Amino acid sequence: MVAMALAEAPRLGLNADVLAQLRTIVGSDWVLTRPDELRTYECDGLTGWRAVPLAVVLPSTTSEVAAVVRVCHRQGIPFVARGSGTGLSGGALPLTDGIVIGLSRMRSVLRVDLENERVVVQPGVTNLEVTRVVEASGYFYAPDPSSQRVCSIGGNVAENSGGAHCLKYGFTTNHVLAATFVTTDGEVAQLGSSALDSPGYDLLGVVIGSEGTLGIVTEVTVRIVPQPERVQTLLAAFPSTDAAGRAVAAIIAAGIVPAAMEMMDRATIEAVEIAMHAGYPDCGAALLVELDGPAPECESLFTRVDALCRDAGASEVRVAQDEAERARLWKGRRGAFSAMGRVSPDYYVQDGVVPRSRLAEVLAKIRGLEERHSLRVANVFHAGDGNLHPLILYDRRAPDGPARAKALAEDILGLCLDAGGSLTGEHGVGRDKVCQMPRLFSAADQEVMHRVRAAFDPSGLANPGKLLPTPRLCGEHPGIYRPHPLERSGAAERL
Repeated sequence: MVAMALAEAPRLGLNADVLAQLRTIVGSDWVLTRPDELRTYECDGLTGWRAVPLAVVLPSTTSEVAAVVRVCHRQGIPFVARGSGTGLSGGALPLTDGIVIGLSRMRSVLRVDLENERVVVQPGVTNLEVTRVVEASGYFYAPDPSSQRVCSIGGNVAENSGGAHCLKYGFTTNHVLAATFVTTDGEVAQLGSSALDSPGYDLLGVVIGSEGTLGIVTEVTVRIVPQPERVQTLLAAFPSTDAAGRAVAAIIAAGIVPAAMEMMDRATIEAVEIAMHAGYPDCGAALLVELDGPAPECESLFTRVDALCRDAGASEVRVAQDEAERARLWKGRRGAFSAMGRVSPDYYVQDGVVPRSRLAEVLAKIRGLEERHSLRVANVFHAGDGNLHPLILYDRRAPDGPARAKALAEDILGLCLDAGGSLTGEHGVGRDKVCQMPRLFSAADQEVMHRVRAAFDPSGLANPGKLLPTPRLCGEHPGIYRPHPLERSGAAERL
């Protein structure tokens, strides 16, 4: 990952009375203060940003979370809620003058209500675990990030995570109905309801995707959906990403909404084959398309997708013949990020969005940026909704390697915005892209966001320095709203 951050702030530590209060709440074993323990929590999946907190507190219940937050509120201690730490935007980056409230002990499935298609879980439950507890009854949980084996529901709620199947089924916000929420002064509130809709302001919708800046979610009611009657998966090989992009546009234009539509370029395919042996063809781009639904409809649409891929220039269309082959194809796609370690000492993943109609254009421009910055980019992305995940390959040992990778990443985000897209599709803004927010939102827009944040967190203690830019974080900029003086930035060390 790219090394980037601020100098670490002076460490004053927590006084003995505060530590004693925290240990009374959660037990002495669950308050971590040793340097070796704290280093475990110094970053999330974006490892270039690192900071060591004053302490890590690991509660196991909503009441313990609330009590810990009340101590922070009384003492003015900033806090960062953390799930599994798989995020890729620095959203769970600690503060050197604050604590981490880790939710990894809160991993109980509290209630399964099949009659109403609901499951209630604690935030530390992994994404895939929700499906595992209901799949024998014919249900599944639709949002499926590639890290679903380890990422937590709490983190999914914080980032409004998506995944391969969000094209048809939607993001986390479409599947969360209610949440137990600890406010920044330690009160416990219930947001939403188990009904599909509830009256009043949509406070749950505000909290989902707020990246932990408004409070802490400690229980989540999610909606599960019936397993489809038929699932069919094909892998189409194309000579280029341009040709594969034309196939994507043609499929959507035909009124077909696949369950998933994923694209990988040659660099990604090469890495996946070395690491996963998924059996992908040697080609310029591979398009993985999955259809699901009633068997007659699925089979009819599948024939049309096959034809559209061939019309767009597919040299081969391979159909998964059984569940084992389907799993092998998906293993390659889900393991694409980790596979990059076989072909590059370091990589920096970005997360921008472009309109589907401009995929080919933006990918062509990314190739131009590769040449300008003399760095290779491997592209793997959710083609159906235009969510790009360019992997910038570099070597941090090179004197200018990290800086060049960062510059290329920012240029790619600029391409996305110029094409009418967004800074993030599912990874969030976090600390990594906070200073890019003025490129998308005006100062007036940001002021509204700051006011919403201040309404939830007037003391500025919940995950400060993330999501919303400030002059302290990003320097003077005409597009940056000047926030409340209590807004904190935290600090991190550049490694």
